Amino acid sequence: MSRSTKYPGVLGSRALCLALSAAPLAVTAAADSSCSEAVEGGEGTCEQQAASKQIEIVEVYGISTSPYRAERSGDVRRLMSLSDTPQTLSILTQQQIKDSGKTDLKQIVSAQAGITLGTGENGNAFGDRYIIRGHEARSDVFVDGLRDPGMTTRESFASEQVEITKGPSATFAGRGSSGGAVNSITKQATPDESFNNVDAGVGTDDYYRVVLDSNMAITEDSAVRLNLLKADETVPDRDGIERSRDGLLLSGYVGATDKLSFIGDAYYLNAEDVPDLGSYFDSDAREPVEDIPVYAQREDFLDTEVKAFTLRTNYEFNEDLSLHNATRFGSTDNGYVTTGARGTVRDESDPVAPGADTVYLSTHQGWQEVEYGATQFNLNWDQPVFGLDSKWILGLEYSDEKVDNGVYDISYNGDPNCIVAGRRGATEGYCMVDGGGQLVSDVNSLMQRQYTEGDTDAQSEIETVSLYAMNVLSLTEDLDLFLGLRQDSFDYQNDVVSRGEASAYDYSDDLTNGHLGMRYDLSDIGNIYFNYATATNINGGESDVGGSCGYGGLCGDPEQVGASKPERVENVEIGTKWELFDSRLLATAALFQITKSDVMENVGSDYETLGTLNTGKNRVEGVEFSLTGAITDQLSIQMSATIMDSEVLKSIDEENEGRTLSNFADESLYVQLRYQPSDAFAFGASATYQSEMYGGQPDSAAGYDDELGDYSVVVPSYTVYDLFADYYYSEDLNFRLNVGNALDEEYWTAAYRSGAFMYLGDARSVKASVTWQF
Repeated sequence: MSRSTKYPGVLGSRALCLALSAAPLAVTAAADSSCSEAVEGGEGTCEQQAASKQIEIVEVYGISTSPYRAERSGDVRRLMSLSDTPQTLSILTQQQIKDSGKTDLKQIVSAQAGITLGTGENGNAFGDRYIIRGHEARSDVFVDGLRDPGMTTRESFASEQVEITKGPSATFAGRGSSGGAVNSITKQATPDESFNNVDAGVGTDDYYRVVLDSNMAITEDSAVRLNLLKADETVPDRDGIERSRDGLLLSGYVGATDKLSFIGDAYYLNAEDVPDLGSYFDSDAREPVEDIPVYAQREDFLDTEVKAFTLRTNYEFNEDLSLHNATRFGSTDNGYVTTGARGTVRDESDPVAPGADTVYLSTHQGWQEVEYGATQFNLNWDQPVFGLDSKWILGLEYSDEKVDNGVYDISYNGDPNCIVAGRRGATEGYCMVDGGGQLVSDVNSLMQRQYTEGDTDAQSEIETVSLYAMNVLSLTEDLDLFLGLRQDSFDYQNDVVSRGEASAYDYSDDLTNGHLGMRYDLSDIGNIYFNYATATNINGGESDVGGSCGYGGLCGDPEQVGASKPERVENVEIGTKWELFDSRLLATAALFQITKSDVMENVGSDYETLGTLNTGKNRVEGVEFSLTGAITDQLSIQMSATIMDSEVLKSIDEENEGRTLSNFADESLYVQLRYQPSDAFAFGASATYQSEMYGGQPDSAAGYDDELGDYSVVVPSYTVYDLFADYYYSEDLNFRLNVGNALDEEYWTAAYRSGAFMYLGDARSVKASVTWQF
């Protein structure tokens, strides 16, 4: 399918805006100013001149009438166009992201079908926790093909496009990636043109956001690009809950020779939030508590600071052989102190209202420091094999990731106002309602905490050397074979302090994974494909939880950890892809099955490394449909729909067998439509649907209440609608309106395993912005 077509790489943001709004105006102006002269000179009719100009714009900027469709991945290891890749790979373009009104990567990714959100152990609020096709992906986030370690807040202001791989992709990603991976492609300096783009917006809930994107072509072989972000908002309908962002990306390009080029960039993000753990699950009513007031304490915070420096080197030996290197050093500092709420009863010893129902406030907190370095070499080689066309990727990667985790030393200066029963007996504490069930007047200043950073309680380092080879072999004009093999050799160290006792974990292992795929072209516009891929997860692979076995941390004592086997994942996918409407729309359908075996299971206390090694097995199977691109010149769509089923096949606890996985939605849908009836106006809407799911721990059966004969914690299904409109006043000036959650639906996106907190989705918001290009 379009195998010989040469596609541009990543569609630039400036180019895309021009293609959407300025292309018709530019073509008309060019035709008007030069048509008569061209005709007199024998160069063709006015119509032919205009058509030529339109073709030129399309070739430079991509498919101008398909603003939601990306032709190919920004990862140099993806050798074929998206339509010819035998795997479910979703690419979200910058225009699609802008129209959606979403800015944080968590909002962008979690809206897509087949992806849910989870909560972390102890209310871990560090950042994004994705679950792709039922499997943890919080450590499977990449930037330009290099792993972005640790849990952190991630923004889209510096992203050209966001790519989501569904299904194991360890040949590309290395360890992990059981259900898939997320890869953000950053904006880069280009000497092709100079431009300046300012996007400024205001809205309800004290929202403002200003983004600058400025590229300066210094010479034909050098350029610099600056991206700046300043943003702040109050979370809709949650006064006192805030999000603040400051960001910078400075990129430079140097073409040293016609064969050698360098691209370097420095990235910085500072995110300062007042976090909100939302509501909690009422086990008697079997539903989340609605309309819960804001109970966050004045001293609550969630802070993230990210620094990263990247150098990319590209050398083209000839048209068939090129070498690419990306080297990155970075650090991330995260910290949070936040408040949770849960329903309980006052103890009989409570002096105000013994035995009365109440809502008890709790503290969740922690800090994390990450330092990492990585370098990746990719040799792209077009070399025939036995006379057959063949494309090779030969790769070498080295990474060193160091993560320190700890907690804060906290003191409470507020006077306790209730006594509640707990696991350790009656405890004085803080309740957000009085003895009569009414909200207390000083709910946001009850605790009056003071805190200082405490000692490290988990200090880990993982050093990895990887070798891989990938090949696309054209067996016939219509049949391609896709092969890949990867070896990861790692050394793992983790010093964990639990309840005053220190344990040192140290082990090494080798991971071998691969993929085998075939694609057969049924016609010039359609194909069918098959893909088999594997992945492996290591014991203690999640960097944010140290020795907490139940959340991907270490399971077992130091001797057991070294003796454990990696968790194994196998994926089988059969699908078909069709390029419709003159290749402007890509339609995809895929059947898939992911089987994970040798799963490490938690038993007993979730706060210890106690667990069973390699005793679990689970399976996820389903079907996914997607439409991406343009249906007509005016109507564009980005749609994904997934129907899945999950089942625990084996467990140390036989009662778990046959149950569904936690944090898993059987059905999900995302559809975004954009209609542009004229050059000056466009409008559209999106809908996000997710069926109900149940709380629990990763890779485990959802929590189950034997007395009720039902799952313990339920996250209800929801449907959320967003609206947007664009007015292109001129070639350089356009206005946008976004309405998020237009029907003001109250919904919940994730639940802690006990139901002690459930994350709230954003209420209705209205944002207006102006984009000026100069």
